[in-house]
Amino acid sequence: MKRIVTGIGALLASAAPVLAGGIERAPQSLAPLFESGNYLELSFGGVNPTVRGRDVAGFSTGDVAQGYGFFGLAYKHQFNENLSGALIVEQPFGADVLYPTANSPVLGGTRVEVNSTTYTALLRYKFDNNFSVHGGIRGSNADGNVRLHGAGYATTSGYNLDIDNAWGIGWVAGVAYEMPEIAARVSLTYNSPIEHDFDMTESGGPLPMTFTGEHTVKTPRSWTLEGQTGIAADTLLFGSIRWVKWSEFEVDNFLFPIASPAGEIPLVELEDTTTYTIGIGRKFTENWSGSVSFLYEPSEGDTVSPLAPVNGRKAVTVAAIYTMDNIKITTGINYTKLGNATLGVGPSGNKTEVARMDDSEAWAIAMRIGYSF
Repeated sequence: MKRIVTGIGALLASAAPVLAGGIERAPQSLAPLFESGNYLELSFGGVNPTVRGRDVAGFSTGDVAQGYGFFGLAYKHQFNENLSGALIVEQPFGADVLYPTANSPVLGGTRVEVNSTTYTALLRYKFDNNFSVHGGIRGSNADGNVRLHGAGYATTSGYNLDIDNAWGIGWVAGVAYEMPEIAARVSLTYNSPIEHDFDMTESGGPLPMTFTGEHTVKTPRSWTLEGQTGIAADTLLFGSIRWVKWSEFEVDNFLFPIASPAGEIPLVELEDTTTYTIGIGRKFTENWSGSVSFLYEPSEGDTVSPLAPVNGRKAVTVAAIYTMDNIKITTGINYTKLGNATLGVGPSGNKTEVARMDDSEAWAIAMRIGYSF
C-alpha cells in the first residue's frame, strides 16, 4: 500500500497544481525519494485552462490562458539500508497568458510567457528510530517575456521586456517520520528562494529608448507539510499543506519604473498562498488501486495582476494505478475551478481596476510510469 500512495502523491504533483499563485505549475514534490529500493520514473501530461472575463469598458477579454504540456523525470538510488539519493527533473514554474488584441481595448495585446526547468539532487539518511533527514541542491534554468499593451496600462502601454535564459541555484532541506506498520509518514520540506541574474532587454512605452542590463529575479521560498496514514485495511488517508512566499517574486529592471507615472509601480506583484490538499487512496485488487483528492487555495488580496489573472482555486483529482510486477502506471484527471479575480494596475494599495475574470477553469490529465529494481 505504501507503493500505491507514493504513486498517488507523485501524480498529484503533476496533475493538480494549475496556475497556483499565478505561475506555479508543480509543487516541487520529493515523492520519488520515498520509493522503496532503486526507482526510475517518467511523467508527462497536458493542461487546458480557460480564463476569461470582461474589462472595465465592457468588452470580453476572450480566453487569455494558453494550454501547455509538461514532463518530469526522476531517478532514486538506494545506496544502503540508511542512505539514498535522487535526481529529479521538473518544470515547476511557467506562464503563458495572452489577451487577444481583437477583444479588449483595455488589455488586448498584453502577454507574459515564462519557461523554467529545475534539476534537483537530493540525499536522504534514515535513522533507526524511523526519523529521516533529506536535503540537497536545486538548479533552475528559466527565461521569459512580458509585453504590456492596451489603455489599461496608460503611459506604460507598449513596454516590452525580454528575459534571456539564465541559471539560478538554491537548496532543499527537510525531515520525515515514518511508521511502516500503518503505512504512516509525515514530512516537512523547505525550498529556498532562487535568484537568477538575467540579461534583460527593455524597450517601448513612452520613452524612445532600449535598455539592456543584468537584473535579478527571485523565485519564492516555500514550506510543504505532507502526511499519510492507514485508516483501514487497504485504505489510506493523505494530505498536504503548502505555503509559498510569492510576495518575494520580484522582477528588478530599469526602464519600467522610470516609465511608470508613480515611479515605483511593480512590474509583477503576487500574494503569498497557502494550498491545502486531502484525499483517500484505496487498493481494490492486487493490480488496481485508485484515489480521489480535493484541493483548496483561498483567494488572497483584493486585486491581482493582469499577468496572473486568477485568485484562488478549488480542485478535484481522480487517479487510477495499475501495478504489474515492478512496473507502476498511474493515470489521473484533474478539474480545477479557478477563483474569480479583479485585475488591477498601479501602485500597491492604490490599483486601478481594469478587468474582472469570472469564468475560469482548467482540465488536466497526467500519466506517470514508474519502474522499481
